[in-house]
Amino acid sequence: MCGIIGHIGRNDCVALLVEGLRRLEYRGYDSAGIAVVSEDKIEVRRCQGKLVQLETLLRDEPVQGLVGIGHTRWATHGPPSDINAHPHKIGPIAVVHNGIIENYLPLKRQLLEMGCQIHSETDTEIVAQLINNQVEAGASFEEAVTESLQVIEGSYALVILNEREPDKLIAVRKESPLVLGLASDAFLVASDIPAILGHTREVIFLEDGEMAILSEDSFEVRGADGETREKEVSHITWNPVMAEKAGYTHFMEKEIYEQPRAVIDTFRGRISESSGEVFLDDTNLGDDLIQSLNKIVIVACGTSYHAGLVGKFLLETFCGLPVEVDLGSEFRYRDPIINSQTLQILISQSGETADTLAAMREGSKKGAFLLAISNVVGSSLVRQSDGVLYTHAGPEIGVASTKAFTTQLVALYLLSLYIGIKLGKISLKESQECILELVKLPKKMEAALGEDQLIRAIAREYANARDFLYLGRGINYPIALEGALKLKEISYIHAEGYAAGEMKHGPIALIDEHMPVVAVVSRGLTFEKMLSNMEEVKARQGKIIAVSDNGGEELLDKVDAHIPVPATTPFLAPILFTIPMQLLAYHVAVFRGTDVDQPRNLAKSVTVE
Repeated sequence: MCGIIGHIGRNDCVALLVEGLRRLEYRGYDSAGIAVVSEDKIEVRRCQGKLVQLETLLRDEPVQGLVGIGHTRWATHGPPSDINAHPHKIGPIAVVHNGIIENYLPLKRQLLEMGCQIHSETDTEIVAQLINNQVEAGASFEEAVTESLQVIEGSYALVILNEREPDKLIAVRKESPLVLGLASDAFLVASDIPAILGHTREVIFLEDGEMAILSEDSFEVRGADGETREKEVSHITWNPVMAEKAGYTHFMEKEIYEQPRAVIDTFRGRISESSGEVFLDDTNLGDDLIQSLNKIVIVACGTSYHAGLVGKFLLETFCGLPVEVDLGSEFRYRDPIINSQTLQILISQSGETADTLAAMREGSKKGAFLLAISNVVGSSLVRQSDGVLYTHAGPEIGVASTKAFTTQLVALYLLSLYIGIKLGKISLKESQECILELVKLPKKMEAALGEDQLIRAIAREYANARDFLYLGRGINYPIALEGALKLKEISYIHAEGYAAGEMKHGPIALIDEHMPVVAVVSRGLTFEKMLSNMEEVKARQGKIIAVSDNGGEELLDKVDAHIPVPATTPFLAPILFTIPMQLLAYHVAVFRGTDVDQPRNLAKSVTVE
């Protein structure tokens, strides 16, 4: 998500900071800024837009200094603007931040009651305010940071300057990455290796709870207990292109592996494990509105449409309301029956998908309540909707959507629980059980990713197939569709997803000894039915690749390959089943030598009809 760079050394750092931010552009951003200690005073230059805007500002208002921090912002709290751009400076304190402060609203209310003036809409400013209050009360720099972190909940990578101790830079992390760079004439800190690779290959990776205190000629790393820690220095052998991808071969591969963290970021701060409550204030779905609803309509395109199909199962189950799912490209060319009692959910990673925006305008004319599910703060879809439910996937560089899809599923899961509770269709106790399963999900996703080498071997065997068939039932049928889409997008192999019960209504004619069939087989109501479908494939010499959370003999006897996934509830299983589908498509594409990150004829965001 956000990009961070910091420097303390013997040379002017402004050009280095800007260069470091440029090397982090691949992470995506909507604003940029730097703060530099100049003659014992912190000078801040920041603005909305790309780095060229910041460079123009620096030419008009130049600054120099040996100590500084820089930031590219991917908005989470508050839309892109100059005032919301980082760094945030309060009194003598300047801060840059990557992550999400979960309890920033109660902290903000507390600060306002104390008479503090809040200048931005960001959660990050709250950190600067807290540290400033400690400094004003007489605390040292380190004490002020330590005390402030005691009241902060959430994830953060923070790099902090203090005018009153201008020869020092402090960096701390919790659940957001930070790396220290050890150069011959400086110490550096960054959110990712590319920002510092041009200056050093010797790095130290900070762990959760650690604080690094940097000066011109020394550094110290302390643990959460305040004790000094000896840290291992790692030597980086990546080239700059590899560094942008964190050592992965492709952005798509990197983004597949980022999914456990993206899922955590999407549910973080929105759930209570102890009470079963779900908090979705930005949706603006008040009690009266929810009670008035008689229908939900989901509109999306491509991968987001598949997320909507899963959402239909979730919303109908948890909320007891009828749900329709429409393609954005078809929605406005009929006369959809919607009105003021309709909740229209519009799903788009970018928030700029032309067909989805057109469908939104059609819903607005008919009086529906418009709820956007998007990954981009301030996008057109968000600005024009009545409420928003942000995913926190972070920038997705690969054209084929991966982590955007799984975070959309998490968002729909949270929304289903939220509305279900309000309507009295599920109790807080039932919601608590669902939430506890959600909290376990990221670890299970990591276990699913652990089957990568098995999936790679399967991909090697079938990489030259001409066609693939994907089968699923119930809530996992959309995952069959998504698996087929991923394979088509990046490997250029013809693939079709089908509801398994429909196989006898046509697709079975295609099956022979050359046809790989990927079966999504979940324990539960449809397990026996899927076994029957697999028998039909086997009888025609089709090659069965089963992706299943049930690895019993009755399944294994019928398959040519088995990809296991951990067991979870039926409502979260689609997220786990998605991961092998992504990895299979990825490895097949790599073996075929296609351009994985930028497949032919495709664009990341379809902004024209």
